[in-house]
Amino acid sequence: MTVAPLRFEVSEYNARLEATRTAMAHEGVDLLIVTDPANMAWLTGYDGWSFYVHQCVLVRQDEDLVWFGREMDANGARRTVYMNESRIRSYADHYVQSSQYHPMTALGSLIKDQDWSTGVIGIEKDNYYFTHAAFEALSSVLPNAAFKDTTRLVKWQRIVKSAREIEYMQTAGKIVTAMHQRVAEVLRPGVRQSEVVAEIYHTATRGVDGFWGDYPAAVPMIGAGVDASAPHLTWSDRAIRSGESIFFELAGVHKRYHCPLSRTFYLGRPDQKFVDAEKAVVEGMAAGLEKAEPGNTCEDVAKAYYRVVERYGFIKPSRTGYSIGLAYPPDWGEHSASFRVGDRTQLRPGMTFHFMSGLWFGDWGIEITESILITDKQAECLASCPRQLIVIE
Repeated sequence: MTVAPLRFEVSEYNARLEATRTAMAHEGVDLLIVTDPANMAWLTGYDGWSFYVHQCVLVRQDEDLVWFGREMDANGARRTVYMNESRIRSYADHYVQSSQYHPMTALGSLIKDQDWSTGVIGIEKDNYYFTHAAFEALSSVLPNAAFKDTTRLVKWQRIVKSAREIEYMQTAGKIVTAMHQRVAEVLRPGVRQSEVVAEIYHTATRGVDGFWGDYPAAVPMIGAGVDASAPHLTWSDRAIRSGESIFFELAGVHKRYHCPLSRTFYLGRPDQKFVDAEKAVVEGMAAGLEKAEPGNTCEDVAKAYYRVVERYGFIKPSRTGYSIGLAYPPDWGEHSASFRVGDRTQLRPGMTFHFMSGLWFGDWGIEITESILITDKQAECLASCPRQLIVIE
């Protein structure tokens, strides 16, 4: 079988594995079971829409990585991972969505056969892809193992991006810029939300400058009028109306690397509360970006932003940013560092964040956000859209 070109050099995958092994040793973990598809892809290159069934990557200190998944997905592994055939293992289809069998019992048998069933086994307890039933099935086969929660062990190794990862995210930034430009071109009173989203998807997939667009980990999120009070609603067939706002939270994606960006549009003359909120958000973000430099912390960025918006009389109870990069549904966040009070993660060059400066209230809201790269000096925005409330008269 012809192997697809790897998205990174094998040397980069080897460096990722060594960083993971170092973290495992620090945590006293003998065997790491990685079930988060973004973590699996980061370690091996595996890329497939197979995360709706159980799959994983096994990491040991003294063995090559093992990809484990459904039998029909093994060819997908052969097409995308950097390991050789002997490191691709699969389970039969009668394990899939069965009330009698569970794939984690097959995994447990594999682990026993390799004499890996004692010691400390790290599992990603708090993710979307490893269920309570999965843990019960696995632990029933491995009664002599001690299990440890390693949900964020690999995630923290991913937080500083390589030069190639940054290239992919910069391309995603160009794609999301084009997406918002297309929104501005087609957004008019009377146009249905679903029609605008169709244009968004077309632009997102077509890509820019010869670079194709990948599917996003989350669908376009839209808030029009009163719905703008809720950050995570999606579109309907309702027509766009004059005299109301509408925000679009979108992500450009290239080779699974994401660049989220939100902009709020107002059709007509905006109310004073929108004018004030725009000033608060834009000034607050500028203050936060001044703090987004190496040596400062995530908390420093958050406090700078909060101080400004509070001066304008607004309160934001939620975090104001989070680490981004490689992602699979249902979420494009990395689940590691956040711009929030109490997060003292020190910023380093190569970190990437979605500066989520949105404000939501009882019957309205505004989102003007940026995805940023921490550099040796000041933060760099990955997209290039006017940082303002966009008024369409």
